[in-house]
Amino acid sequence: MKNILTPLFTMIVLTACSNKKIHYDYIFNGEGEYWKAEYSFSGTEIWGKKDGTITYSNENNKEFILTYKGSLEEISTMKTLENSYKTSAGGGSSTMEFDEPPTKVTFKNSGRTGNGAKVNEDEVVQVNVKWDDYEESFELHNKNK
Repeated sequence: MKNILTPLFTMIVLTACSNKKIHYDYIFNGEGEYWKAEYSFSGTEIWGKKDGTITYSNENNKEFILTYKGSLEEISTMKTLENSYKTSAGGGSSTMEFDEPPTKVTFKNSGRTGNGAKVNEDEVVQVNVKWDDYEESFELHNKNK
């Protein structure tokens, strides 16, 4: 009898304490005439049960990479670069001012959130870029969807 109860008790404890983890990793790409961008969104959802109640938590990592498609010399007189992106889960923005010519054509912005909204894999990410007197908007799409 003892041999039967031990595995049964172990199964009950493991089932009650188990969490279901769902991992996701999405990459959205797109470009306009002058700029191209990549937005990556990855994380983990954890579903569980505690005291008869369903629990949920998540952790997300995001990175936005904006790249000028021309040469560094073409943006050497740039004084201001503003960029923003928007998803259903929020977005981000950045403003940079240059006292000296930029030294790179790629600009990155990253972050991490806990228990925040999740980006869907089939989203369309809206991007807007302003540099000096110019402006460009375009969309990013998940190529794996």
